Amino acid sequence: PFVKQSIKGTLEAMEGLPVTIRLLDPPLHEFVPQSQEKQAELAASLGISAEEVRKRGEQLHESNPMMGHRGVRLGITYPEVTEMQVRAIFEAAAELLKAGKKCKPEIMIPVTSDVRELRHQKAICMRVYDEVLGRMGMRQIPHAFGTMIEIPRACLLADRMAEEAEFFSFGTND
Repeated sequence: PFVKQSIKGTLEAMEGLPVTIRLLDPPLHEFVPQSQEKQAELAASLGISAEEVRKRGEQLHESNPMMGHRGVRLGITYPEVTEMQVRAIFEAAAELLKAGKKCKPEIMIPVTSDVRELRHQKAICMRVYDEVLGRMGMRQIPHAFGTMIEIPRACLLADRMAEEAEFFSFGTND
């Protein structure tokens, strides 16, 4: 609900202009609190020990987070993370369209390096899209599906990636 609310507000403010929404890609260890107090708080809410929270944070820490378990790899390992985000996007867009407003979300899959990764994530997006259309009684929700090219390998395979993506964004700082 929080993600949907934020996306809906952004889409509404843009009044029909395309809005590119980059799916989550931070390193997982950033979600684990660093202070002992916050670790204890999280542990209590999960019904586990603070030591388990601390150890999990250490396990998730990566020496090279840019190439680690993030972006598209996060969505492949945990497809429910991708599903939650695209469901929020499509539901927000559907609600706005039903209210007579225009919107065009663009779903961007980050840190891809191979067309198979993109196909995997697109399949999740299309399944959720169909579910939202059915539940909302709609025929279509204007949207685009693309990726951010941040890895040199993806540049070399861009012709294959273009078979699945409707747009590219280039992370030139990477």
